[in-house]
Amino acid sequence: QVQLVESGGGLVQAGGSLRLSCAASGLTFSRYTMGWFRKAPGKEREFVAAISWTGGGIYAADSMRGRFTISRDNAKNTVYLRMNSLTPEDTAAYYCAADQALNPPIVHSGYAYWGQGTQVTVSS
Repeated sequence: QVQLVESGGGLVQAGGSLRLSCAASGLTFSRYTMGWFRKAPGKEREFVAAISWTGGGIYAADSMRGRFTISRDNAKNTVYLRMNSLTPEDTAAYYCAADQALNPPIVHSGYAYWGQGTQVTVSS
């Protein structure tokens, strides 16, 4: 069955960086759009970024485009989220998602498969 396993979260000081990874199995990775979402305590799950089959990336907001970079390595069945200049507002559980949609969905209902999440905590 499809499995998505996130890693790379942790505790970091404001201004620091992290790279999240999501290893996929049980699917033809190169034919899946991959997305990252996050959920902070007391807030709804929100879209962060997604990357299409062909490697085109989209981001939730211009502020994220400047700080976050989504990429994929089809040979390793892995999608990454590089996060720079982190702030306490970025504290959340980050989730990887996969779907066969041709155009990357930006809502969580657009994804068929989900990982368990990895926690990112940014201290001030």
